Amino acid sequence: MSLFGAQRVFAHGDVTPQPVDTTGLPPVGPDWLEKNPYRGNELATKIGASGFNQNCARCHGIEAESGGIAPDLRYLDKGEDGDAWFINRIRHGYTQNGITKMPAFEGTLSQEAMWAIRTYLDSRYQGN
Repeated sequence: MSLFGAQRVFAHGDVTPQPVDTTGLPPVGPDWLEKNPYRGNELATKIGASGFNQNCARCHGIEAESGGIAPDLRYLDKGEDGDAWFINRIRHGYTQNGITKMPAFEGTLSQEAMWAIRTYLDSRYQGN
């Protein structure tokens, strides 16, 4: 028997979505926004970093620097140019050829948490 055959690998940790505490951020209301209401908000960046680490880093890499499992999110379009794409993808997920590549987070994370994560990602931007 292989030395590794009897062990389970938990390389990505707990894959159950973790709640994100958005205390201190103004609520955005029930309608889904297409632009980030927290852009430049220091508290949102901090909350978004925590939310990203708890829910996204296992696939997209620590500090959004991907190791190849999923896209490197430091290269998303920054600012309003990438907001609509981001919120659509995090809400609805992504499926390719019948395989879920990214789960949908709508109903799991609040809109405030999603925009806080977006704010954090803008702070990590590495594009042109």
